[in-house]
Parts: sequence; C-alpha cells; structure tokens
Amino acid sequence: MAKIYNSPSKYIQGPDELANLGTYVTPLGSKALVICSPSGKRRVGDKIAGGFETADATVVFEDFNGECSKGEVERIRGVVAGQGCDVVVGVGGGKVLDTAKAVAFYEGAPVVICPTIASSDAPCSALSVLYTDDGAFDEYLFLPSNPNIVLMDTTVIAASPVRLTVSGMGDALATWFEAKACVDADAGTCAGGKSTMAALALAELCYRTLMADGVKAKVALEAGAATKAVEHIVEANTLLSGIGFESCGLACAHAVHNGLTQLPETHGMYHGEKVAFGTLVQLVLEDAPSEQLDEVIGFCCEVGLPVTLAQIGVTDVTPEKVRAVAEAACAPGDTMGNMPFEVTVDMVESAILGADALGRYALGEDCCE
Repeated sequence: MAKIYNSPSKYIQGPDELANLGTYVTPLGSKALVICSPSGKRRVGDKIAGGFETADATVVFEDFNGECSKGEVERIRGVVAGQGCDVVVGVGGGKVLDTAKAVAFYEGAPVVICPTIASSDAPCSALSVLYTDDGAFDEYLFLPSNPNIVLMDTTVIAASPVRLTVSGMGDALATWFEAKACVDADAGTCAGGKSTMAALALAELCYRTLMADGVKAKVALEAGAATKAVEHIVEANTLLSGIGFESCGLACAHAVHNGLTQLPETHGMYHGEKVAFGTLVQLVLEDAPSEQLDEVIGFCCEVGLPVTLAQIGVTDVTPEKVRAVAEAACAPGDTMGNMPFEVTVDMVESAILGADALGRYALGEDCCE
C-alpha cells in the first residue's frame, strides 16, 4: 500500500482574515452559501458580508440547526440547490464545518472551512463525523479530497471562550500517541494509505508545541492577549493535528471518545475534552512509562482538560456504563483496531477504570472509595 499525505489546498491564518473571505471565494465560484449558527452570524456575519461587497462573488447565509446529522446535510443540500450556490462555506465549530464538507461533497462543490474556534483538528481533513439527531456517534464520512481553503481568523478565535481552545488542545493531545500507534501497527490511515515521515513529524511537532505553549496560550487568552503562543496553539490544534491524524491515523483515544458518546451525560462535553480522557485511557492500555503519564496528566490538569470520568459528566460510574463505553469503543470498524496489539473489551474496560483512578489520584481524591 502506498504512502499518502493529505492536506488542504490552502491554509490561511492571521488576524481579521474573515474580512477577506469574498476575495478567497471568488476563484472558486460566483455564489457562496455560508453555513453558520445564529450566534456565529451575529459575531462575524457583518465582517464576512463586508468583504463580499468588493468581491466578484455574492453570499447567502444559512442557519445551522446544531447537529451534523444526515438529515441536516440533506436539508442544507436543498438550500444549495434552491439558491443556486456553487461554493459551500462553513463558519463556526467542528459540527458546522463537518456539515459544510459533507454538503459540498454531495453537491460536487468547492468548500471553504472557516473555524471561529480552535476546538478540534477537524477543519483540515477530508473527513466528516456524522452523528445521530440526538448526538450519538453515527459514522465517519471519508471524503475524496480535503477542503479547498481553511481560513483561520485569529482575531475571532482569540475572542472565543477559552474552554474551546483548551478543548482543541485535548483533541491535538491524542495526535502524536495515535500516530505512533498506527505506525507501529503498520495500519492504514484516514488518507487511504500508509503514513509518511512528514505526517509523523508534524504529529510529534503538534505534541511538542502543546507542551511548550499550551499553558502560556491559555493564560494569554484568559487575559485577552493574542500572543505568539496563541498563534502557535491555533496552528497546532488545527493544521498540525489535522494533518497528523489524517495522514497517520486514529487509534484508542478517538475510539474511547466514540464510546463515551453512548452515555447521555457526556453530551455536554466538547469533543476534545472526551478525547483527552481517551488519550489517558490509551496510555494506560499501552502501559506507558510513568514519566509520560505524569507529563500528560500534569498538562491536562494545568490547562483544565478532564482526567476523570466525573470531569466528563459521568458522576455515577457503574460497571454497566463502563462496559457499554468499552464495547462501543471496540466496535468493528472503529479505530481501536489500529492499536499495535490485540485489544479486547475487557482490556478497554480496565484501562478506563485505571485512567479514572490515575486522574483521581492526581487530583488528590481517594481512589479506594
């Protein structure tokens, strides 16, 4: 199987770049459908519309209904056809962006991805994660190509709630560990081939950037400052993690995330927050060195990522709940199969409980209750 490296055709990052969206869209088409939430439109709608006033393209806005589901994708496809749009633009968080990518795929249109937060590594990928209408994981939709443009307006991102950028750090935290697992297993990647040295190097750079700049970026964002550390973390959360996961692969951490979606009490947590706990589960499953566990748990505690089941909403931990998560994480076709050793449901169940115990120990809680 050949090595394949995937990336967006163009990645743009800088202050107030959403004001230039019309200019970037013009080479792709003449009428853009911008999908965003009502709150997103209030935040950046005027900035986007103003940019189109001097561009050779027009814009139509459409509200996102809140879930990246097959029903929502079909609904917006109808809007694209009805409005005669030839470019699809997603503006907002991960589910808006995944919806835009799916709509563009089915309509055969170019797609521009404009995150208003740096909360996940989804923007750069040729992948949409589909959920059911009530928020449970449904399936991965693998797309034939990456976005035409990914545009990161760091002015908007720096003004977003700090928890969202921290969640992006949680998603990015898994990238290096899952990439290594996939390479060790000689697994196929989300890009449809084997991993390249370039992608593995970017995955490692992602982790090193988090360790170097994550805490500094969080502190700066809390003070309303868009420092170099913030710029570095936006790139790590989005570009480095995006290429690293797609061109190397996903493994235990994201499989555990998918399993956790089976518990309704976790639905209020962000994707990256659940992935961060899934990363801890993967390290326990791999019997990672204590120094590595200490570094990851310490980082999570410093930036505010969850290290226990209670912190992701599971305050009533029962054997049935843990078993349900483990069984879903080990479902055929999920990414647990990319681990470099055979994994059983019993092993994942024990790793979840072990990770939770380590997290409670780090927080000074009594793990023997």
